[in-house]
Amino acid sequence: MRPFLAIAMIVLLCTVSFAQEKYIELLRQDIKKDKVEIITVVMDFTEEQVGIFWPIYREYDLELTKIGDERLAMIKDYAEHYQTLTDEKAKELMEKVFQLQQKRVKLRRAYFKKMDKVLPSKVVAKFFQLEHQIILLLDLQIASELPLIDEWIN
Repeated sequence: MRPFLAIAMIVLLCTVSFAQEKYIELLRQDIKKDKVEIITVVMDFTEEQVGIFWPIYREYDLELTKIGDERLAMIKDYAEHYQTLTDEKAKELMEKVFQLQQKRVKLRRAYFKKMDKVLPSKVVAKFFQLEHQIILLLDLQIASELPLIDEWIN
């Protein structure tokens, strides 16, 4: 399995031009492809489970992408204001962080319930365990590229 997290979202600190937007989209597609490969290998679904899981997963991933779009916009906003960050802007950005975290949890809960109706609970729990680990790795990669606010204070 090739490492798909090593370069995830490095360009997010830059002012985003059209070329960078295209690069972000290509990077996102690559991450999604790798994620599907990881899920396929780790989950080892039966044929019946494959037919049930993937259509629901695609719906889930579409909703997760919308949240990711909001997060990307927030990170761009953060990058644009980092040199002139005020207390008010810092508070606004943190409120957005909390909102996005809540949206992700709400989405996971909703899709856990949806999948749990049609797949064995252990299979669904394993998927969400794996999904959580993947998201943690992506979050860690993104966080490692974002400087802390203290680094900008003179």
